[in-house]
Amino acid sequence: MALDVIWSPRSLNNLEEVIQYLRKNWSHQVVKDFIIRMDRVVQLISEHPQLFRQVSINNAVREAVITKHNLLLYRITQSRILIIAVFDTRQHPKKKKYS
Repeated sequence: MALDVIWSPRSLNNLEEVIQYLRKNWSHQVVKDFIIRMDRVVQLISEHPQLFRQVSINNAVREAVITKHNLLLYRITQSRILIIAVFDTRQHPKKKKYS
């Protein structure tokens, strides 16, 4: 059974920033491909929450690769998936926020 996926305000803001960057610097097809990949990853997370690597034992945070430059950080609860952030991998890893 697939779990509901909830996007945090920060994750929605991160996602909008990525899409704006792609629209400004790349083609419409690149934007479309990114959105398709992201949708596939979110669907996989919903259907198989444990599939991706756990990065924080204390918070049970996991990360899924969208592209080589973008990760989706999420937390599993009993009844849903909370997407915490869309992280640009070109940033310093210490900037990853798990809450």
